[in-house]
Amino acid sequence: MGRPKLFSREAVLNDAMALFWQKGFADTSLQDIEHATGVNKSGLYTEFKNKEDIFLQSLRHYYADRASTEILSAKPQGWDNIQRFLAVGQTCYNGQRGCFSINSLRDISQLPPEARAIVDGYNAQYKRLIIANIKAERPGIANAPLLADMTMTFFSGLCIEENTDPRPSAVSRKIASFMDFLRQSK
Repeated sequence: MGRPKLFSREAVLNDAMALFWQKGFADTSLQDIEHATGVNKSGLYTEFKNKEDIFLQSLRHYYADRASTEILSAKPQGWDNIQRFLAVGQTCYNGQRGCFSINSLRDISQLPPEARAIVDGYNAQYKRLIIANIKAERPGIANAPLLADMTMTFFSGLCIEENTDPRPSAVSRKIASFMDFLRQSK
């Protein structure tokens, strides 16, 4: 019989995610993860296959823990849901800046291929929900997919800017201006 596990998988994922968020996938070593989590290499390998697996599980944990799907699915659907979705980037995790998935894409050439599939899957889900929110406000609107693409691009830009200029007032003004643009779109 093996020794009992002395750590929480969720705590390891939270600590590893914070490290990947800050340093990126490429610049994070297994030793860094050991140090950040307090779990030695053999303990990590009982729970995860390798660094790539820790990253992928951290990314899945991030998406499972975010409220984006719930925000965009809230009834009644409409502009308020989209505005709350955009604002979520300001209030992500424990003082982390931007969005973990957006920040991770800086290492796209070195990420496990499955990471891109995870990000793309969630982005497609968000886009469908944003389209539904736009159509709830403007039934019959022809350019809802284009507006949803613009919304996702705007969100990504906000997340990147959050790393350089985290002032909530600047982000709030940009979100308000973008929402004015969406509301006026036909």
